This record gives sequence, structure tokens and C-alpha cells, in this order.
Amino acid sequence: MIKITWVGITTLILMLFLTALVATASAEEVQLSPEEELGKLLYFDTELSTPRGQSCASCHDPEFGFAEPHQNLPVSQGVLPNMFGNRNSPSAAYASYSPDFSYTYDDEGQILYSGGQFWDGRADNLIEQAKGPFLNPLEMHNPNKITVIQNIRISDYAGLFEEVYGPGALDNVDTAYDYTAEAIAAYESSAEVNKFSSRYDKYLAGEYTLSEEEKLGLDLFNEKALCSECHPSSGNEPVFTDFTYDNLGVPRNPDNLFYSLPKAFNPQKSAYIDLGLGGNGRTEIVTPENEEGKMKVPTLRNIGKTAPYTHNGYFDSLEELVRFYNTRDVESEGWPAPEVAANVNTEELGNLELSDAEEKAIVAFLRTLDDE
Repeated sequence: MIKITWVGITTLILMLFLTALVATASAEEVQLSPEEELGKLLYFDTELSTPRGQSCASCHDPEFGFAEPHQNLPVSQGVLPNMFGNRNSPSAAYASYSPDFSYTYDDEGQILYSGGQFWDGRADNLIEQAKGPFLNPLEMHNPNKITVIQNIRISDYAGLFEEVYGPGALDNVDTAYDYTAEAIAAYESSAEVNKFSSRYDKYLAGEYTLSEEEKLGLDLFNEKALCSECHPSSGNEPVFTDFTYDNLGVPRNPDNLFYSLPKAFNPQKSAYIDLGLGGNGRTEIVTPENEEGKMKVPTLRNIGKTAPYTHNGYFDSLEELVRFYNTRDVESEGWPAPEVAANVNTEELGNLELSDAEEKAIVAFLRTLDDE
């Protein structure tokens, strides 16, 4: 027999009140607009692939910094068994801060490309990026736009779609497909995805004190290790990327599952070389030979959650990645040759002469960039 006392009832009421208070506070942290809410529903909808079962979140999971959740895979898997993309999925968090793809000239007259989306910059912006995975045979594998839109028409949120974009917004397939990408981009631009809630953000706000090791890591990051040359840490809410493109000299990954695909998808099989920016097909504005091997500089936010690292998932841990930056050009380390030997950055990494303790301190600092 259960004995009920006033103390027990009071405790229960208090627990329920606190639970409701926490839930209310959590709900109030991020208020999504109707368009952002629609984008969220689209982002997590596993009914929008062929066959059903894969969503945007399948390769950009919030629990893993909006990046690939299968951290034992060097590249991302599609909805079909044994189908893999050629690259590791980058984080969708903070991607909205990237400007549109463009170029400028440096003081020596050299073209500098920046912005855009995907590792190779083939999409101008986040809206154009969101259109790609639905129709990619190695990702969500839909045969055409109408397949995607028809599944949205019969979804529970079809009414919200028309509420956001107007009555009849799903009638025209091309227009509806554009709206779909706009909504997903709106969600990816929201405060729910871009939280700025890391220990480093609290440090900038005066609410967290870096440990001695983390502070050393920050100092090294900004000075001796030269990390901030491409991953600037300045400002109140830095996103830790300058959105440019660089060839780090990363070795080709022999475990890249893309190599095993049928020749219809990868004619070169294991001889495939990822040319990055130099192979993105935008030859009207990109001079391929000067950009081969260059990949977009990623944000370092949530980097502790987004293993494996680099475009081909070559590095399994932050420790290994930092070691490579430090010792790539040290012969005794025995690093393999770069996947693309042209255009390798030899000025800002390769032989930084960091000690083991300094490498460890940089890793400790990098882990302060993970959102809570």
C-alpha cells in the first residue's frame, strides 16, 4: 500500500512545476518563425527520399554538430545500401554565415575565391545547396522534383507550407521545389542551428574562465600555430572560418567507400582524385589548374562533435588532425603524399615546431568551441 503524505504531495507538485518551468524556458530559448518551422519539418522528414528513410538530418545530425552521425564512416552513406558520396558531410551549423560564392584579387593580382556551399563551392548559397541532396542518386535518390513535391503535398505540414508561401504554393513543381529549399535554408539559418552556446562563447561573455591549457591553446591558435590565419577568432561571435579555399595536402583516403561504387557512379574507381574547387565544374569563373585540391575552409565550431575530419574523412581524431598540421612536412613523421600535389599550402602548416604539450593544448581549446 502506498502511503501519501503532504510532504510527498508537495514534493511532487514542486517537481512538476520545475519540469514545466524548464520545458517553458527551453521552448522560449528559440522561437522559430513559420518559415523556419516549416524548414525544420522538411529537414527532419524521412519521407522525402526514394526509398523513404533518409532526411537532411541523416547526414547533418544535431547531436553531432549538424554533421555526419556515422563517425566510423569516412564519407556519407546514401539512402540506398552500399551507396556512398565521395566526401564527408560538412556541418550544416553556421553554414548560413558563408557569403555567396565570389572572388576577389589579392595584391599580386591572384584570384581568391570565397563563400558558396559544399566542399568545392559548386553552390552559390545555402538555398542552392539545399536543392542538391534530394536529387543526388548517391544521397536521397529521388528521380525528379515532382517526387519530392508530391510527398510534401500529402504530408502533415502541407497546410503550413501554403500558410508560409501562399495558397497554391505546392501547385507548380519548380516553384514549390524552390520554396522547399528556401524553407530548409531558413531553418539552417535559425538560432536553433546556430546557437553560439559553447564554452568559448561564455568565455567571451565573461561567464567562463578558460583553463590554463585551454588558454595556452587559444594563444597558440592565434599565434604560433597560425590557425587563425584561416579560422579567425576575432569578434563577439566568430564562426572560425574565412570562407576561403585551401589545399592542406591531405592524403587520399584508401578507405574511401566511394571507390567501391559501380563505374556508372565512379568510372575511375580507386584511381579517383578529388580536385575540390578545381573540379567543381564552374569553369566560367574558376581556372581549374590553379585551384585543384582546394577545399572550402570549414567552421571549427562543434569540431569536437564532427569526426572524422577533412573532406575525405582521413583523420579520425582531433589529435591526429592537429598532429598533421604540425608535422606534415617533417620527413620522419612519414605522412603519405597529398591526394593533390598541386597548390598545397606550405606557408601556414607543415612544420610548425609545436611540442606534444602544445598540440594537446590546441585540442583542448578546440573542444571549447562545441555548442552546449
